[in-house]
Amino acid sequence: MTSDGLSFYLEGTNGSGVLLVHGLTGAPSEMRLVARQLNRRGYSVYAPLLAGHGSDVDTLRRSSWQNWLDSLIDAAALLKARTEEVFAAGICVGGKLSILAADAQPETIRAAAVYSPCFGYDGWNVPFYYPLLSHHIDWLSHVPFLDRLSFSETPSMGIKDPRMRRMIEGMASEGILEKFPGKGLVEMHRLGKALKQRLPDIHTPTLIVHSVEDDLSHARHARYINDHIGGSHELRWIEDSYHMIHVDRHHRQVADFTADFFEAHHAAPHS
Repeated sequence: MTSDGLSFYLEGTNGSGVLLVHGLTGAPSEMRLVARQLNRRGYSVYAPLLAGHGSDVDTLRRSSWQNWLDSLIDAAALLKARTEEVFAAGICVGGKLSILAADAQPETIRAAAVYSPCFGYDGWNVPFYYPLLSHHIDWLSHVPFLDRLSFSETPSMGIKDPRMRRMIEGMASEGILEKFPGKGLVEMHRLGKALKQRLPDIHTPTLIVHSVEDDLSHARHARYINDHIGGSHELRWIEDSYHMIHVDRHHRQVADFTADFFEAHHAAPHS
């Protein structure tokens, strides 16, 4: 569906399509495990590459969250041309973008799911200065040095299962970046701020999935969306996984939660 060499598409059988959206510094390849499970449930799945991603830190630094959202809206139009209805789901930043894209295009994207929502890195396994940066990001965003900094993943990479962690470590050639620029943190914050402002007026049916052991993002972020979004929604919890629940030990459960929600009466048009 695109020529970037990293996006992928799986043809389904039930007439419905799911956009699967990777996270900050991520790439479509990280969505393959959930994609396969959804495809087995009959869904066509399109995992697009977000603007600025898939190349290098400098390219990502030149993009904004609005660019990411625009690329997702374009991807929704492509998937809509191949299916009768479209849903969107994504990890962290990708999930927040999914909600905003569905809010902007309600006739195209019928429901959304956000995995491991995060408005700032404050989980139990992040370096002490990450929450400090998140808390002061508004004024730090005006300081030039922040944009020149790059931050590394935590040793666990947000994945509890060592085998899955090794699998993701081997995906550097598939567009997943090992570091993320300070500008990425700023844009993530701005995206979160925009979503929080919109939440009370968002009526898109929304699934929120979060791990009780999330090492990067505190459970309060999931509860915030659950408590403030204006439309029908559901909050589900995953056990025995860290932040990257879409590739960790219970990625099949994440996919099943997603398919069940999209097939529910309040989300699907043909029920």
